[in-house]
Amino acid sequence: MEWSFKAQSETKKVIKLSKDLNINLAIAKILYLRNIKTYDEAKKFFRPNLNDLHDPFLMKDMEVAVERVEYAIANNENILIYGDYDVDGTSAVSLMASYLKTIYKNVATYIPSRYSEGYGISYEGIDFAYDNNISLIIALDCGIKAIEKVAYAKEKNIDFIICDHHKPSTEIPKAYAVLNPKRNDCNYPFDELCGCGIGFKLIQALGCKRNQTIEDFLPYLDLVVIAIAADIVPINGENRTLAYFGLQVLNKNPRNGIKAVMHRINNKVTISDVVFIISPRINAAGRIKHANLTVELLTETSFDAAKILAKKIEELNTQRKVFEKKITEEAILQIIKNKEESKFTTVVFQEDWHKGVIGIVASKLTEKHYRPTVIFAKNGDKIVASARSVNNFDIYEALKKCDEYIEQFGGHKYAAGLTVLPKNYEKFKNKFEKVVSESIDKKSLINNIYIDLKIELSELTPKFFNIIKQMSPFGPTNKNPVFMTTGVRDKGYGKLVGEDKTHLKINVFQEDKNNSFDAIGFNLGKKIKHIDKEFSIVYTLEENNWNGCRSIQLVLKDLK
Repeated sequence: MEWSFKAQSETKKVIKLSKDLNINLAIAKILYLRNIKTYDEAKKFFRPNLNDLHDPFLMKDMEVAVERVEYAIANNENILIYGDYDVDGTSAVSLMASYLKTIYKNVATYIPSRYSEGYGISYEGIDFAYDNNISLIIALDCGIKAIEKVAYAKEKNIDFIICDHHKPSTEIPKAYAVLNPKRNDCNYPFDELCGCGIGFKLIQALGCKRNQTIEDFLPYLDLVVIAIAADIVPINGENRTLAYFGLQVLNKNPRNGIKAVMHRINNKVTISDVVFIISPRINAAGRIKHANLTVELLTETSFDAAKILAKKIEELNTQRKVFEKKITEEAILQIIKNKEESKFTTVVFQEDWHKGVIGIVASKLTEKHYRPTVIFAKNGDKIVASARSVNNFDIYEALKKCDEYIEQFGGHKYAAGLTVLPKNYEKFKNKFEKVVSESIDKKSLINNIYIDLKIELSELTPKFFNIIKQMSPFGPTNKNPVFMTTGVRDKGYGKLVGEDKTHLKINVFQEDKNNSFDAIGFNLGKKIKHIDKEFSIVYTLEENNWNGCRSIQLVLKDLK
C-alpha cells in the first residue's frame, strides 16, 4: 500500500471556515476536502433535512408509472413485484410489496433463482405472471436491458414498470414506464439512487395521490439505507438524506425482520454494521438457497415468526462463510500456480465453485492483488462470473470491449456480472487482459491510502471525535476520514486476535503514555513484527463499547 495525502486545501479559506463554524482547523480542513466551504453547505451536510428530498415527479416516466399502478388498482388487476436476488433487489421488492399491500390486496412477489434463472428479468418469471393472471409487473433493481423479455411480456398482455439504476444501453426496453435517473432523457437532479431508492421514489409518488407526506414513508427507510450501504452507491446528495434518516429508523424502530437480524448489535447501529453484519445475512439466502426467504423475513409482521426466519438465514450465512473461505484459498493457489501475479488482471475459474459466493471472493482477491478481477463458476452449460474493479477503472466499459466473447453482462463502474460459454473462457480471459493492459492507468494498480490529515494522538479528544461521528453516514464520496500519526509505540500488549489469528490488536501512545488508544488492524497480523520499535500508522476512528464503557478506538488501515 502507498500512502498519499489528499490535495491540500487553501489555508486562508480553511481558516475562515474554521472561524465561521467555530470549529478547530483540523475539522475545517476535513470539511474543505469534501467540498464543504461555507456555513450553509456545512449546515446542510451536518443536518440533513427531509425537505432535501427531490420531487419524485421530476423523474422521467414517473407520472406514467403512477397512472398505470392506479389503473391496475381501480380495475382489480393482479400486480407482481419482481426484483433481483441481492440486497438491493430484495430490499426493493420488500419495500414495494409492504407499501402496496397497505392500499391494495392483489400483490405478489417474485425473486428469480440465482441458479436456474440468473440475474434480471427471466422468461420463467414472465410465464409465472401469465399463468397467474398477472397483467402488471413492477421490476426493481433490474430490467434496463431486458428488451426481448419486455417484448415477450407484451405479447402476453403484461405491462412492465421498470425501476432500475444500472447503466442503460442505447436502446431502452419498450416498457409502460422506465424509471432510471441514468437515462439520457431523464433530468432528475440525482442519478446515483440504488434500485430500492428508485422504488422509494415510486411509493412516494403514489403517496402524493393519497395526500400522504414524507413522514408517512419514514418507516420504509430502514430498507433503503440497507440497500444504499450494500450496493455501495455514493452517500451524498439525496442518498445522504435517505441514509441519514434510514439509520434513525434502524436505531429506533426497524421492521421485525431486521430487528431479528440485528440482535447481535449492542451499540448504536452504523453504516459499518449494515455493511458487515446486516447485509451479509439478508444476502445469504439468495447466495446459498433462494432469496424468497429474504423477502419473507423483510415483510414479516410478527417478531416471533421473524426470529425463526432469521435463524434459518443465520445458518445459511454460516454455510456461506465456509464456501467463501474454501474458494478464496483455491483461487489464490490457482493464481500462484499459473504465475498470474504479474498480469494486469486476475481471472480464475473452477467448475465446482459455488456461484452464490464468487462475488465476495472477487472482492477479496481485488483487495489482495489489487487488479481488476473476474471469478467464474459453472452454471448449467455456461459459466458465470462476478467482476470487481480497482480505483478509477471502469470495469463495465472494459467488459463492453470484450462483448464478442460474452453472452450477457451488466453492472456498474466497479462491479459487474457476466455469462460466457465455456469454449470462450480463454478467449475472454486473453481479451480482458489485453483491454485492461492497454487502457488502465498504471497508478490504478497501486492500492493507495488517501490520507485526510496528519494528526497527533493528543488531538483525538472526545469533542473532536463527536464532530467526526456527525459526519456519518460514511461511504463512497463521503468516506470516513483517514488520519496519519507518526512516532507511535505499542505499550507492549500487542497480539494477534481473531479465529485465524490474522488481526492485530495493539495499544499505541506517543510521548505521553497516559494518552494511549486501543487499535485494531484487520488482516494486518503480519505487521506484528514492526511494533517492537517506533512506527507510523494510518487509521480511521470508531467508538468501542465494552461493558458499558465507551472509548475511541483506532481502526488501522496500515502501519510502517
